Amino acid sequence: MFVPPGLQAELVLPYWSRPMSANVNRRQFLETSAAGAAAAWALSSQRGFAADSPNERVVVGVMGLSRGQALATGFAKLPNVEVKYVCDVDSNRAGACAQSVENIAGKKPEAITDFRRILDDKDVDALACAAPNHWHAPATILACSAGKHMYVEKPCSHNPREGELMVEAARKHKKAVQMGTQRRSADKTREAIQALHEGAIGRVYCARSYYNNARGSLGTGKEAPVPSYLDYELWQGPAPRKPYVDNRIHYNWHWFWHWGNGELGNNGVHALDICRWGLQVDYPTQVTSSGGRYRYNDDQQTPDTHIAIFEFPAEKQISWQGLSCNRHNTNSGFVTFYGENGSLELSGNGDYQLYDERDKLVKDVKGAGVGEMDHFANFVTAIRDEKPLNLNAEIAEGHKSTLMCHLGNISYRTGRMLTCDPKNGRILGDEEAMGYWDREYAPGWEPKV
Repeated sequence: MFVPPGLQAELVLPYWSRPMSANVNRRQFLETSAAGAAAAWALSSQRGFAADSPNERVVVGVMGLSRGQALATGFAKLPNVEVKYVCDVDSNRAGACAQSVENIAGKKPEAITDFRRILDDKDVDALACAAPNHWHAPATILACSAGKHMYVEKPCSHNPREGELMVEAARKHKKAVQMGTQRRSADKTREAIQALHEGAIGRVYCARSYYNNARGSLGTGKEAPVPSYLDYELWQGPAPRKPYVDNRIHYNWHWFWHWGNGELGNNGVHALDICRWGLQVDYPTQVTSSGGRYRYNDDQQTPDTHIAIFEFPAEKQISWQGLSCNRHNTNSGFVTFYGENGSLELSGNGDYQLYDERDKLVKDVKGAGVGEMDHFANFVTAIRDEKPLNLNAEIAEGHKSTLMCHLGNISYRTGRMLTCDPKNGRILGDEEAMGYWDREYAPGWEPKV
């Protein structure tokens, strides 16, 4: 395996050939489940071995400190979890995040620019990555090879092949890899999905999902000098090099195929993950997608108005409709499920309403949020228990949901329906479409398991 400059060669030794970090004890800590994850967070301060024992400490480093600031401060709130590093190629953001963590934990993490220092530190148990999408898979694969567990933000990959490699890396190195679709750990969302699986609306055959926002124009960017506080070379990392343009960083990279996956990968993945979970499906058989950049005439490459439809075996369908530049949504929910005996509407914060076959409301449940802290706790518990598969959004499931976003985007970019293998989601009989399955990388950054 190639190791980019700065990463010690010893880190690529297989998982079983290195001593385990002294910070992770080999005994079981909690039963891993939704209740166990919540207990790990809310109740562990009452359990002396969790709150006080240094052998139960989990040490974390976080990279990418826009969304990553929430990860760093969230992990810092968990009992006996130390955030040792916060990392960003923008030195201003790294320093600010370090201060935020100190305000919570009373101990200031080291603010760094290069995440490979986290991988070099044998005291670190896990890396959390909230860097741009083109970093998610390469960082995950390197982390697993370095003996680290991984919390990776959504979408888990920039292209389909990366998702396959991430699953391979997690299995090869026996590491916990959790994707940041935190609603998988939300109590009321889990309750709603369980109700579906237990037949609350009979056979569920359709799920519709939505996203609306009021994003403005990107305008027209121009090449400019790289700001002094930004390590642009490291920001690009695995992606082939492009000149610095003044309207890309820190957020608008989402709307360029070179680094991002559009709104479907940015926010659609949350809803599609819930849809797939509720319908109990894996890979689609057909994908149709259409849309465009309709609202503004600017630099954005990805659509702001987009509809994607996915057909699955056993006559099941999922759809997603996204409007990035118009907030009005005629549907009050986030995801709606349709079954033979009624429907269930689920909001983004876990509220759900159950309707009978005549559309009469029969149950109205208020949610308790998106489940973020429980999601962090579930990840930490899997590390302590040495049960890397006991995750609510384990990477194999994360890959399946992210792949839906990739397939929707590929259908959009090719302008035609895709036929897919229901065993693995791969595109059948379309060489051009399969050309989007992978990407080119900057020399030396090709992900390898």
